[in-house]
Amino acid sequence: MRAIFFDEDDAHAVVARLRADGFAARLERERLAGEDDDEDHPWAVVSDAPGFMLEVLVDTHDGWLDEEQPAAAPAPVELPVEPRRIKRG
Repeated sequence: MRAIFFDEDDAHAVVARLRADGFAARLERERLAGEDDDEDHPWAVVSDAPGFMLEVLVDTHDGWLDEEQPAAAPAPVELPVEPRRIKRG
């Protein structure tokens, strides 16, 4: 799960709290589509902590949860080996 914050101090506080509680947590810069200024990108905290714990921290530090997992690549399409014959003749 990922928690998104616009304030860097809040993001660092959440990472410190999660690590103190024994969870893995890392901080990343979240790139939003259409944002040109690197200073305006929010901070993403990626963690293996339970969702309810991240919800409490997000509420406390004015962030939001990004629960959407990236979609898996679709299975490859089975293509015919030779051309299909429509008319017999």
